[in-house]
Amino acid sequence: MQLQTGNLFSIEQARGDDERVDLLVAGSRLNVERIVSMGHTSPDGFWYDDPRAEWVALLSGAAVLEFEADAVLHDMRPGDYVLIEPHCRHRVAWTHPDEPSVWLAIYHDR
Repeated sequence: MQLQTGNLFSIEQARGDDERVDLLVAGSRLNVERIVSMGHTSPDGFWYDDPRAEWVALLSGAAVLEFEADAVLHDMRPGDYVLIEPHCRHRVAWTHPDEPSVWLAIYHDR
C-alpha cells in the first residue's frame, strides 16, 4: 500500500506572483485542489468560467469573492464555503495580504 500524505496548512514557498495550486486528487469526474493565496486576486476583467461545479471552502485567512451576476461582494472567513454552479462566472476580488488564505476546492461534474 502506498499512502499519499501532506498537510493542508503547509505553506512553504507560497508567496510569489502566482497563487500556489496543489492538485491533491485527480479523477475523470473529480479534482481536489489546495490553493494558497497571499494577497493574490484575479486579474482585472478576468472571470473564472468552469464547465464543472466547484465547491470551495476557505480553511484559513480571509478572502472576498465576486460573482458577475451579483453586485454583492461575498466575504469569506475560515470555515465558510460556497457551491459555485457550472459556468457561474466569478473572481477572487481580495485575499489577505499578510496571512495565507488556504482554500480547499473540489471540482466535479454535475
